[in-house]
Amino acid sequence: MIRQHRTFLVLAVFVSVLSMTSCGGSKSATSPNSSPNATAHTAQPVRAAHTAQPVRAAHTAQPVRAAPSASAKMICAPEAQAELAELLGVHTTQPVVPTWTDHTYSCKYTYRNAVMALSVKEFSNQTETDDYFRSLAHRLGQTQRLKGLGQGAFTTRNLSVVVRKDYKVLLVNTSGLPTQFGAPSSSRGDIALSVAVTLMACWKGA
Repeated sequence: MIRQHRTFLVLAVFVSVLSMTSCGGSKSATSPNSSPNATAHTAQPVRAAHTAQPVRAAHTAQPVRAAPSASAKMICAPEAQAELAELLGVHTTQPVVPTWTDHTYSCKYTYRNAVMALSVKEFSNQTETDDYFRSLAHRLGQTQRLKGLGQGAFTTRNLSVVVRKDYKVLLVNTSGLPTQFGAPSSSRGDIALSVAVTLMACWKGA
């Protein structure tokens, strides 16, 4: 994979993702925190390079089950670990160990003196998903809506990103990262957005 500049537009991230067999990405040019008074930041929809048509998931929403879904497990999978290492330019210093508790699949990416926590909460229906999505916006403090990412997304006061899709809600919690992180370094807010974009570009399966 060719290293991408971390100042590409989100659209360039998606094009890069779709031109590869893996789910990599790169940095958005516009920080989600660059305009405190703004209410929305646009993440361009995924488009296939050869058709220029939106790419739509080939599955329908599935209610939560006893075991985590394939899409939830993707956030901690070896492929995601490799992609995020490429994206951030740093590798984890401890194994990424997933857990499944209270219908939440989660894991921590631990680095030297830093940690990033990823989680997917699964629900049985849209009403439950809506309620939880709104509760996170209230509890974490929504700062910006992100258009074109999942089926709804926003940034938070601690520079994390929340994304919903089907009956699942992804949280990219970067509060454990320093203000600048990675090689080359990027802001915590930009990292959260880039990680969310990278993971959602792979979000497929039940």
